[in-house]
Amino acid sequence: MDFTKLASSVGQALIERSWQIVTAESCTGGWLTQVLTSIPGASAFFDRGFVTYSNESKVDLLGVSAKTLSKVGAVSEQTVTEMAQGALKRSQAQVAVAITGLAGPSGGSEAKPIGTIWFGAASQDKPVLTKCEHFSGDRESIRKQAVQFALNMLLDKYL
Repeated sequence: MDFTKLASSVGQALIERSWQIVTAESCTGGWLTQVLTSIPGASAFFDRGFVTYSNESKVDLLGVSAKTLSKVGAVSEQTVTEMAQGALKRSQAQVAVAITGLAGPSGGSEAKPIGTIWFGAASQDKPVLTKCEHFSGDRESIRKQAVQFALNMLLDKYL
């Protein structure tokens, strides 16, 4: 999948608003950040990215509550909400996008099967938007679908 056109559209929409973006990623491991920063001139719209794969990093870098993680887990609406809010608070950006989920091949459960991905988007003037999706395929395919969904969610709902 070629993300160039999609990421360019996100970048252009951010530039038109004089906004910058911050990312907070878990299961995608920085892939969304890589896609956005691959666009020439990305420094005009990209502030920073947090890769918070472990629960400890979510707490340390984004301020996610250890109680939230203990109670509902990393793959949850509350966690992705706190990730998006924490990233926005710890950056100069006007919009944040967060991703957490289970890309596999192991770690799933009946309640949270492999392919369960939570997305969150936050800005200073809108409530946090969250969405849960269930993707299928292997680990790489699930991660690709997550990056694509996040970019489309930004364009459709925030930009």
